[in-house]
Amino acid sequence: MKRIAATWSALIARISPRTVDIGECVVSVLLAILVAHAIGGDNVAWAAFAGYMVMRGHASETVLRGLLRIVGTVAGGLLALGLAPFVATSWLGSAAAMMVVGTLSLYRALTARRAYAWLFFGLTFAMVLLDKIETPATALDQFVLTRILETVAGTVACATVSIVSTLTLRRRWPAPPTPPPVIALWHPAAFRHAAQAGVALALLIGVARALALPALAQGAVGVMAVMLVPVHGLGAGGLVPVSARLAQRFVGCLAGAALSAVCLFVAQGHALVLVAGTALGVAIGRGIENGPHSYRYVGTQFTLAVLVMLVPDSYADGDVLPGVERLIAVLIGMAVLEPVLLAGHWLGPRGLPVTPSRQGLDEPGGV
Repeated sequence: MKRIAATWSALIARISPRTVDIGECVVSVLLAILVAHAIGGDNVAWAAFAGYMVMRGHASETVLRGLLRIVGTVAGGLLALGLAPFVATSWLGSAAAMMVVGTLSLYRALTARRAYAWLFFGLTFAMVLLDKIETPATALDQFVLTRILETVAGTVACATVSIVSTLTLRRRWPAPPTPPPVIALWHPAAFRHAAQAGVALALLIGVARALALPALAQGAVGVMAVMLVPVHGLGAGGLVPVSARLAQRFVGCLAGAALSAVCLFVAQGHALVLVAGTALGVAIGRGIENGPHSYRYVGTQFTLAVLVMLVPDSYADGDVLPGVERLIAVLIGMAVLEPVLLAGHWLGPRGLPVTPSRQGLDEPGGV
């Protein structure tokens, strides 16, 4: 009996707030997948990623973050519902709308108190517009509804897990407090930075029109995600911090894709193996993301790649092609953004100071 007690004590001693965080994310993602399938979501991986990214160390932070994600998604979806019918058929109209909304959204995501809502306001608008361009025959309200349903599914799952954990595990292993966001009414460097994102999003419209590539909405997600850098580190431009994030995103996506490829080869369409691979990938990615090092963003992108490749829209048919297409679209978004950053750096002002950020490359909001 003493040996069992000693073993149990040793096991408990090895658990840390970081371990609890990993467990919360794994359970949240799996629950989000279950809820998304139950409500008939078209892009289950997006719900799973919401279940991953909304999670914070205390239920109050998680619930607020989830509500902001839902509010931003609804607002962006409604704007797309009203504006897309007038601009989706025109390259110039859709590119201009994308640039304006993307710039406004990212600027407020960098400088506003409710940054997370602003981020998803622009993201949802971009995703719905690109989806409409890709498949014009589908009703626009269907695009908006599915984005809202997937976001709600992931958010509800995440909030449920976070509340249960806060009332139980987090009493013993509390999470460190989240740093407050940077708030500014006007920040010239942040506006220049956001405008570059707007230009990249407009160019993505051109790619969608010229090449008819599938799933380019994920490319828009990639552009806005890597541009979310702390405003204190922008200085004369975002080339250096964003290029570093692009490199980390590329490494994370490749590593996640490699693990996913192994899981897909082993699974041969068996849902349980795909679910187990998803849980493993989320645990590895979150472990990297919450580690004490400067390449935490690799973990976020590792998880993204795992979710888009191992979470099919239907486990019944096990079709992995949509996941591969979404991952390729992420890489296309990165390829479109880098030349814009180089041009912005070359044309931008010189000699502006850069203040080191304690958040490193971590985004203030996070997708």
